[in-house]
Amino acid sequence: MATTPAAGTQATTPEGGTRAAVGFRSDRGPVLAAIMLCTGLVALDSTIIATAVPSIVRDLGGFSQFPWLFSIYLLTQAVTVPLYGKFADSLGRKPVMFFGIALFLLGSILCGVAWSMPVLIIARAVQGIGAGAVQPISMTMVGDLYTVEERARVQGYLASVWGISAVVGPTLGGVFSEYVSWRWIFFVNLPLGAAAAWVLARRFVERVERRKHRVDFAGAAVLTGGLSLIILGLLEGGVAWSWVSTRSLVIFVIGAVLLVAFVVIERRAAEPVLPLWVFSRRILAGGNLASLVVGALTIGLSSYLPTYAEGVLGTSALVAGFALAAMTVGWPIAASQAGRLYLRVGFRDTALIGSVFVIGGAVLIALLGAGSAILAVAGSAFVVGIGLGLAASPTLVAVQSVVGWDRRGVVTGANMFSRSLGSAVGAAIFGAIANATLASRFAHPPAAIAGQLPRNADAGSLLLGGHANSAAPAVGEYVRTSLYYATHHVFLSLVVCGVLGVGALLLMPRRSEPLTFD
Repeated sequence: MATTPAAGTQATTPEGGTRAAVGFRSDRGPVLAAIMLCTGLVALDSTIIATAVPSIVRDLGGFSQFPWLFSIYLLTQAVTVPLYGKFADSLGRKPVMFFGIALFLLGSILCGVAWSMPVLIIARAVQGIGAGAVQPISMTMVGDLYTVEERARVQGYLASVWGISAVVGPTLGGVFSEYVSWRWIFFVNLPLGAAAAWVLARRFVERVERRKHRVDFAGAAVLTGGLSLIILGLLEGGVAWSWVSTRSLVIFVIGAVLLVAFVVIERRAAEPVLPLWVFSRRILAGGNLASLVVGALTIGLSSYLPTYAEGVLGTSALVAGFALAAMTVGWPIAASQAGRLYLRVGFRDTALIGSVFVIGGAVLIALLGAGSAILAVAGSAFVVGIGLGLAASPTLVAVQSVVGWDRRGVVTGANMFSRSLGSAVGAAIFGAIANATLASRFAHPPAAIAGQLPRNADAGSLLLGGHANSAAPAVGEYVRTSLYYATHHVFLSLVVCGVLGVGALLLMPRRSEPLTFD
């Protein structure tokens, strides 16, 4: 087993470059395999659940609540990522990763035995707290072990994990949903997580000088409370209460006040959970905002493309899963080539090229009709995946490349925080758009079926739960059309997200230089 020199020296890589030695004593091949397993842990779960939503709604009810299955997971993941990034820089990567894997598996067990939608939502929150460690620490380890030139290749390997999960995940999700039970989509995490922990325990050894640290619990609590209230207002506004109601106003105002208080706390904290300097430099601010948009785009497609395919086009969960898989197959294909491209034209320009594909694919998805072919759905998703592959990897490598080891966990955590926050807020906003569309149409149906529909968005359960066929044909057709308009409005929002992503990327400098700190 190869041993790196003491911390503070330089280690020569096989390619002839150098990387900062941080006390690792491991073979990079097995460690990379373990990192890929850890990444697969989160990737598999995110792709499996998307195709299982109709089955979950059929068993547990609560169509208007299903966006919480994504939002609560992504919210708890987002708000814990900065903490994990801070701990990774002080305690080391390995203990933080083990904690995240253990908590993620506990959440998976709780999800598998959930007996109601609220219980499942709480269990997903536990999963999210664990996932908050797995993905960013995996990316931080790659930044530690490989140079910028090597990461061009390694990022392709990591992206391939998402491609494999894109095929295996929706397939397993569809098979379990149709032939066994959707509960097994959570239990399947257990052997994968155990394998990842076993490999890391045997192969990854690090030497870290531990010191006492002051954990910014106040900042973490205020950030969690503020974001939770904002997302609660977005998800339930227009559904559980009116947008212009006193309750809605109070929730948004208190959420905004807490976020302002978070900024004040971080300015004064000795060791802030999310240092404000990660948003004060152009390359970091631009990269984080771009990740915010990537997160929103990813959750929008993952949440509503299968719903559109199953509820509007009438496909099976398995076919809907393959349509979604096209996006995450295109992603690693593009990511594997992004490394070569950004070494030639730079991080920002590579990401901008990706944005062209993202916007083009989003437009194609927005043009899908109520009778489009499933191949058109898959093809459009594939184009978006190509764009995301060219945009996501360069922005992450860019922010990692301008800081040293002692700040890499923080900047990686901030970047992953931004992506998770984008997904959480995106799920809330897209859920609000879909729920508002459905609520409006169900509140004003044609006179012929006026008495046959519920007056809220849960009427979508009629279709996703498979009950439309047993209802009057006119009712089923109206629900199907309503679901088309709901998903169509979400898809139009994805186009807007793509355009906003271009603005974020233009904040980044064309060439990246190492940052200096006082």
